[in-house]
Parts: sequence; C-alpha cells; structure tokens
Amino acid sequence: MDVMGDKATLFESGRFVQPSDVEPARDEMVDMGEAAEETRLALAAQSGDAEAASVLGAMLLRRGDLDGAEPHLRAATAAGDRAAANNLGVLLHQRGYPEEAAGWWRIAAVAGSAAAAHALGRHHRERGDEPAAEYWLRQSAEQGHVLGAYALADLLEHRGDVGAEHWMRAAAERGHREAAYRLARALDRAAGHGDETGGDNAVAEAEQWYRQAAARGHRRAALQLGAILEKRGELKEAGRWYLTSAKDGEPRAACALGFLLRDAGDTESAAVWWLRAAQDGDGNAANALGALHAERGETQTAERWYRAALDAGDDNGAYNLGLLCAEQGRTAQAEQWYRRAAYAGHREAANALAILLLQNGDPTGAEPWFSKAAEAGSVDAAFNLGILYAGRGEDAMALRWYERAAAAGHAEAALQVGIARLREGDEQEAERHLRCAAGGGSAEGAYRLATLLDARRPPEPAHELGETVQEKTECEEWYERAASQGHRRAQVRVGMLAAARGDVVEAARWYRAAAEAGSRNGAFNLGLLLAREGSEPEAAVWWTRAADAGHGRAALRLALVYARRGELAEGQRWADRAVALGPAEVSERAGRLRDALREELSA
Repeated sequence: MDVMGDKATLFESGRFVQPSDVEPARDEMVDMGEAAEETRLALAAQSGDAEAASVLGAMLLRRGDLDGAEPHLRAATAAGDRAAANNLGVLLHQRGYPEEAAGWWRIAAVAGSAAAAHALGRHHRERGDEPAAEYWLRQSAEQGHVLGAYALADLLEHRGDVGAEHWMRAAAERGHREAAYRLARALDRAAGHGDETGGDNAVAEAEQWYRQAAARGHRRAALQLGAILEKRGELKEAGRWYLTSAKDGEPRAACALGFLLRDAGDTESAAVWWLRAAQDGDGNAANALGALHAERGETQTAERWYRAALDAGDDNGAYNLGLLCAEQGRTAQAEQWYRRAAYAGHREAANALAILLLQNGDPTGAEPWFSKAAEAGSVDAAFNLGILYAGRGEDAMALRWYERAAAAGHAEAALQVGIARLREGDEQEAERHLRCAAGGGSAEGAYRLATLLDARRPPEPAHELGETVQEKTECEEWYERAASQGHRRAQVRVGMLAAARGDVVEAARWYRAAAEAGSRNGAFNLGLLLAREGSEPEAAVWWTRAADAGHGRAALRLALVYARRGELAEGQRWADRAVALGPAEVSERAGRLRDALREELSA
C-alpha cells in the first residue's frame, strides 16, 4: 500500500516518467489521471474522510461497479453525507430495491438534496402517489434542480394544471432540451387559438425554444424548426435542420428533406432520403417513392411502395394504389382501393370513388360518397355535388353546395354562384363571386366579369381605325385575361375593343386566334378587318369558314362578294344560305339580294 502511495505521489508530482521512447496516448494519460485520483480518494476514505468516500463511491457508481461503490457510499452516508445518501439510493434502485432506495432518498432530501428530492418524487409518481410526487418534485424544483423542474412540469401538465408552463419554462431556461421542445409545442398550440398579435408572438417564441432544443441535439425540435423555416421560405437553413434531424434518425425529417430536394430539382438525392425514411417506417416517404416511380413508368415498383405506405398505416397508400389502377384502366381494382381508403376516412378517395361510380352510371351510389367527402372538407366533392344536383334540376341544393365550395376558394364553383346571382338580378353578389372565379383562374369567370363591367360602361364615341384613343379599361383587362386562356368569345371581344381603339394589328391578332380555334364570329370579324384593309380575297376565305359554321352575316357578305364579281349563281347560293341562317334582318336583306340575282340569271 505504501508503494501505491509513493506511485500516486510521483504521478502527481510529474517525477514518475515513462521511458523516453514510449509516448503515452491521450486516452492512456486520462486513464492514468483517473487511476491516480481514485487511489488518492481510496487512501483518504481509508483514513475516515467521508467526502472522499462519497466522491469515490459516486465515481465507481458511474463506472457501473456497484459492488465497489456500495461500501464507500454506506460509509459516507453513515457520516451524514447527503450526496452519498442520494447515490446510495440510486445504487439500490439499480439493484432492484426501490423501497430501500426511497428510504435513503428521503434522508438525503430532508437534508436538502435537490437530486434526492427529484428521485423520490419520481419514485412516488411511478407508484401512483401523485400528491407525494408533487411535494417532493416541488422541493427539488424550488431548489433550482432542472430535472426536478421538468418532472414537476410533466406531472402538472398531465393533470391539466396551469402551473405546468412556469416549471417547463424554468427547466427550459436551465438548458433542459426536452422541456424547451415541449414548451415550444405548447406555444405553438396556443398560437393556433389566440388573437393575431398574441399568436405571432407565441410563434416567434416557440421558434426560439425549438432552436434551443435543436441546438442541444433534440431531433424532433430540429424537424419542427425546419418546418417553420421552410414555411417562411428560408429553404437553405430549413434543409440544414432537416439534415441534422434526419442524421439523428428522425424519419419525418428525412422525408421532409426529400421533398425539399425534389422541389430544388434534385430527385436522385430526394429518393435517397425518402428510401431511408421509408425503410424506417415513414408512410409519407413510401408514397413519395411510389409517385416517383409512377412518374418514371415503373408501375410495379410504384405499387410496391404504395403497399409499403399502406402497411405503415398511411391511407394515402390505398388512395394512390387506386389512382395507379385507374390510370391503367383497372377500374375494379381502383374501386377496391378507393373504398379501402374512403372507409378509413380519406376524403379525396371518397370523392374519387364517387366519380368512378358516376362514370359507371351509378349516381345513386356516388351521392353518399360525394356527401361524405364534402362533409370531411373536400372542396372538389362539394363542387361535384353541386353538378350532381344541377343535373337533376335541383337548383337550390346545387347552389348550396356550389356556395360551400366557392367559400373554400373553388373557382368554378364561384363561377356557378356568380351565374346564379346574375339570373336573380343580384349584380353586386354576382360581381363578388365572378371576381373570385376570375382571380382563381376561371376563363369563363373572367369573361363574364368583363361582360358585367362592360355593360356598365357609358357609350364611347366612334373612332377611325388607326386612331389612338383611350387607355384600356378594367373590363378589357379581364377580357384579355380570359382571351389569353383561350376563351374564344373573349378573344373576339378583345379584338373588337382593340379595333375601337384603332389598333388594327392587335385586333387582327385576337380575331385570328379566335377564328383558328373555331369561332365563327372571330372569322367573320377578321374578314371585315381584312376587307377594310383591301384584302377581300383573304376576307372571303374567313367569311366562308364562318358561313360554313352557321354565321348568316358571313353568308350575306359572300353573296355580295360573288355578286360583285359577276358570279351570280354562287352569289345566289350564298344568299339562300344567309336567308336560312338569319337573323331576321340578315334574312330580309339576303332575300332581296337573292331575288335580284334570280331575276338577273333568268333575264
């Protein structure tokens, strides 16, 4: 023992030197330092130093040497060392003697050990004695013990006590990462139920706590922080936190990172992270992989991943299987998968099932599924219900569902409501809904809104072609929006307004676009424009197209053209056509021309 003491002294003094050709590794030097410290503590404990015995016992306990630690801890505890009493409780708890452990924790806690009070509180909670648990956890928390504060907050939150947030915040402020995460989650929930200003403040504070927890290695906090940043458009930082969380084993973060990479155009990297997440049981990632392979035409692989998503409990897997089967014409299997997802509460699957039944001639079977999907919040299903009722002539019910879909932003539903309000004479409501439809991308909505605004404009003086006039009005802007989406009547109207402004080139462009898309009015107006510019042969070509499509005025123009050319028989034929097509004014003029040509031919 004296020799060991001499060695310890030599280690401490630095005079016990290794041979010069052997350089000790850093870990070896640390081990030697710990061994020297343990030797020093053992000598002190042998001489009756209770504090040394307590420290030595704790050191051995951390190492897992319970047999070596116990006598030192008992000796220090007998000498009144409260830290030793707490550690003795820990040792006994590890040996499977919880009641004896609790006894020593009580002794240490009464003596003022916050750690022992925490352990004792946990002990009582595990046995269902919440009042005793709260008492001891509060003792620990009030002494500043971070684990005590967190455990008390957890207990109070479980009971719905308003004091939970105070202690959760206290633990978070002392660096407890789980407390920081849970505090952030609570603030997130509060933000969803508070006023706008309070909600914004709560969201900002929640982000701070997520950031603190994530910085301490909390993978779910890193996931939530990434989601907040992605929503805000800070994609680069969001990706870093998703990556951190994913590397720590969070499959949802790996899935989110995959979507971020896909949106950036890196589908190969996205697939790597989706694969990792899917293999860890993330159904959303499995669905994403299925969709990726479906886009590539690899239907068998896609189906395998959709089934994996379904096995992971994601009902989207069944819905996607239904879509895959429907695209392949396997309607019976599509219906089977849609039904499975719909019965599980998947609203879009219910809507898709209803559409499939409707296409198969079963409107009675489709209606309840449309209703179920619409009641669950499917905007498309609400619109489809409107179509279903409108087809039956039940306009009031159709309007009710159109209004519901329109309120959720469905452009075509807003159009239908606008049309209904126009029929009722409520222009103000009609305009409001038509604006929603037009703003949502409905070409017909934009055209009808433009027509409504156009009807309110005061008449304008006529202008000669080529003369520059007023700037475009709002109605013309809506006409142009509809025209740019391929609406033929809007294209004709934009051409007319351009002609009224004197912009011949613009007028011709829109007339031609409408005519080539099959508009007889577009073809007729283009012919008029060309005729005025001296291109009557080309004008006749477009008038012929318009007349063949049933345009009476175009037929009358052709009759006049052929009459002037001396081709009386052809002129009479087109005059007959104009009489048949009308309208009344055209029929009357065409009839007089036809009679004159007939007399000329018979003379």
